[in-house]
Amino acid sequence: MILDRTIAPPSRKVEHVNIPTAEKINLDNNIPLYTIRAGEQPVMRLELIFDAGSKFDAIGGESLFVSKMLTEGTKNYKAAEISEFFDQFGAFTEITQSFERLAITVHGLTKHLTKLLPMLKEMISESIFPEAEFSMQRNIASQTLKVNLEKTAFVASQTFREQIFGANHPYGKSVNQAIIENIIPEAVREFYAKQISGKSFTIFLSGNFGEEEIKALNESFGQIPAGSPEKLEEKFPETPKVGENLLVSRSENLQSSIRVGRKLFNRSHPDFFKFIVTNTIFGGYFGSRLMKNIREEKGFTYGISSSLIPQKEGGYLIIGTDVKKEFTQQTIDEIHKEIVRLQTEQISENELETAKNYMIGSFVGSLNTPFEVADRQKVVILENLPSDFYQNYIQQVNAVSAEDVMQIVNNYLKTEELCEVVVGGK
Repeated sequence: MILDRTIAPPSRKVEHVNIPTAEKINLDNNIPLYTIRAGEQPVMRLELIFDAGSKFDAIGGESLFVSKMLTEGTKNYKAAEISEFFDQFGAFTEITQSFERLAITVHGLTKHLTKLLPMLKEMISESIFPEAEFSMQRNIASQTLKVNLEKTAFVASQTFREQIFGANHPYGKSVNQAIIENIIPEAVREFYAKQISGKSFTIFLSGNFGEEEIKALNESFGQIPAGSPEKLEEKFPETPKVGENLLVSRSENLQSSIRVGRKLFNRSHPDFFKFIVTNTIFGGYFGSRLMKNIREEKGFTYGISSSLIPQKEGGYLIIGTDVKKEFTQQTIDEIHKEIVRLQTEQISENELETAKNYMIGSFVGSLNTPFEVADRQKVVILENLPSDFYQNYIQQVNAVSAEDVMQIVNNYLKTEELCEVVVGGK
């Protein structure tokens, strides 16, 4: 039989998706353990999540350096020994930090989980931050920052966050060379003592596992001190900036990095789903209006996008692209033009349906593995969202109308309220 490629294959619309729920178990010391059992392969992912993000820094840089140093030495093990320990079990370890949290993540075979726990317990209880390794990490951080500061895209994104949130706001602060050069091990150890060692945290276990692994987690982490980490008492002032433009001139660069946007909201906002549908149409996928205009028609850039970045306590919209300097102002003008079009001309049902189908297809495609399912449930739990937030994702997306899109653009995308950062030139 010869396949007729002129005929589209049959398809059906996805109306609902069932996502495995997370089961909560309190360990003996009340540390919460969330388990997501799914998948057939004998693998697991263990995540230990602490309230130890950069917003808890006292002077700046502590959270970053704790994340770099947790595998660099403990009371009983040197850095090389820690690395060899995880390698012998084929486990992959990753430590990340963000504005809100610090996370220790381990991927590996389920049968080895119980053997990995003693080392993880030592890392969160008895890390010592040795001087030689600390000095090495400080040099690496300094060199990495110097390289990044040569990139207009890095500077533009960093400057944009500072512009819309303020330099002293947790979401606007950045680690600079002065912070890296002046930070000392004692400050990092103090942060570790306040936010991690002997403090409560949240555990997520996903994959294919049984009661033996849960029992082992309780025996390892359920018996340690679990006091409350230090909370932020300072109320950071709201400094909403609207309509401000900033040019960081870089005469040596041939391109400009453009960032346009504003402070917005997080996933708990009642307009969240209406906004993400609107944003998809505007600049959220390859078929968006910004891509069709500025990439396909004008040829100003290889890519342009807009994204809503939700945080636990707020969020922001960022429109970003890199263009030749001579196209900078034209690109900004076209961004504004597309906003005005959405404000004044109602979109067609076909364009709306295409964007929704893309969103729903991407969403369903992002639930293929136990770890991807766990990522969704983790957002729900850590951001205190309704338990059915993602169960109702498809219905919420499908409920958005063309009228909703126009209303959202007029409410949240007023061109005179958008902040603009250009690194390069006009």
